[in-house]
Amino acid sequence: MAPPRALEPAGVILVDKPAGPSSFAIVARTRNRTRARTGHAGTLDPFATGLLLLLSGRATRLAPGFVGLDKRYLTTVDLSVRTTTGDVDGEPLDRHEPPARDELERALERLRGEIELRIPAASAVKIDGERAYNLHRRGVEVEMPLRRSTVRDLVLVSYEDGIATLDLHVTSGTYIRSIADALGGHCVTLRRTEVGPFHVDEADPEHIIAVDEALARLPAGTAPGAGNADP
Repeated sequence: MAPPRALEPAGVILVDKPAGPSSFAIVARTRNRTRARTGHAGTLDPFATGLLLLLSGRATRLAPGFVGLDKRYLTTVDLSVRTTTGDVDGEPLDRHEPPARDELERALERLRGEIELRIPAASAVKIDGERAYNLHRRGVEVEMPLRRSTVRDLVLVSYEDGIATLDLHVTSGTYIRSIADALGGHCVTLRRTEVGPFHVDEADPEHIIAVDEALARLPAGTAPGAGNADP
């Protein structure tokens, strides 16, 4: 039986995840370094980069106050081909001519505000008790459920040769790969730049933001009481 993890150091750790390792690998790496109980406030796909918000020690009990924070992403989308996963790790589904800019602008307008899109097959959502990505890897086809979310802001940063760069501010649980698929393409790159009031430019895996300081930065009415962090 594994020994219980330490409740100290306690606080929030901001990590700029590189492409390649899973979010769980980053959590494990941090846990091994601090020897403390460690959790996360939302994962990133292995191909994605950017801000991971980790909770250390007794701060893991504050996860509900951080998991639901809005996110901001920067993504490049190849609009000439859809894939089985909505990203570069999937197999091509169909190739087609990318839309003209005005057609793309109209499509983006339909994706602003409250939307409902199908969850990607290669996701961590559980289907009949099993992770969807495990079913996908085995070639098991399932009808993925729809998820409602809100796109607060969606900006077309650039569009050239069928590659669109998008800046998105979305509610928690929004799948950027689903948005790319709805546009008729797939994510080539995906970078999370913000989680609530925390920005990737602040990332430092060696620095632990104190619990009180982290809670003070949360939007009014969303922060759980610091007392909830006690064992």
